[in-house]
Parts: sequence; C-alpha cells; structure tokens
Amino acid sequence: MGIIDKASVPVKTGSIYPEPYASQMAGRSSLRLGDAGGLTQFGANEVILQPGARSSLRHWHHREDEFVMIMQGECVLVQDGGETVMRPGDCAAFPAGDPNGHCFVNRSGAEARFLVVGSRMNPEKATYSDVDLEIAIQDGKASFTYKDGTPYTGERT
Repeated sequence: MGIIDKASVPVKTGSIYPEPYASQMAGRSSLRLGDAGGLTQFGANEVILQPGARSSLRHWHHREDEFVMIMQGECVLVQDGGETVMRPGDCAAFPAGDPNGHCFVNRSGAEARFLVVGSRMNPEKATYSDVDLEIAIQDGKASFTYKDGTPYTGERT
C-alpha cells in the first residue's frame, strides 16, 4: 500500500456506544488510517477532538495494548490517579489488562489531534471505569453488557 493520502480517508463521526453515552462523544471524530492502509494486525487512528470533546468513556482493554501520541493542540489525560495535560509530542501507553481506565478530554479552545495505535485482538473486551458498562468485540461485532454480564438495556437507576 505505501503512502496513505489522509485527504482521501473518510472522517468517522459518531459512536457505537448505546445512549446515553453516544451523545457524550459529540465533537469527536477520527481518521481510520490503518484501515485505509489495509492493516489487519493493529489499528492506527488519528482522533480529532473539538473544544470540549472527549475521546471516549474512561476505559481499559483486557487484551489490547494502546499507544497514544499527541499531534496537535492540548489534551487532558484522565486516569485513575488523576489528570495530566499532554501537548504535541507527549506519549502515553496503556498495556493490556491494566485496569487503570483512561480517556482524553479537550478542555482548550482549539482543536486537538492525537494518534492512537492499538492491537486488534479477537475476541476483545473493554471495561468502562466510571459507568456500569462493558463491551465485547468478536469478529467485528460489538455487544454491550452491564459489568455483571447481563445484556445492556439502558442506564440503571
């Protein structure tokens, strides 16, 4: 494949999260660069966060490693131990199985971008640290459950 023309890569918006979580991802989009290059063993995405947007719910992966490098702007990394401001060139790594949930939030007044690279394990499971939700992904299909394993039917009160 070689060189990827980023201008020709479709911008992916929206979220696969069920409501009420999907609408919380407004202002987040991504370029699936690894897919555009035909990669199958790992994903490489450029994530774009508008001011006030967040990358995801705070989460951790059971079997997948993740690596992030800030490319433009400023993001706040939110983890169990607190928050860290990250700027272009700053990197973070999230090893598989480490239950330190993470996400990125753009609290600045300008667009922020980061590159995220992650392994593609099949099957995979991720746990969302701050809400009663887990995702299982197998053969490209996602299903959501509560943390006790029962199928997700909406936010519990």
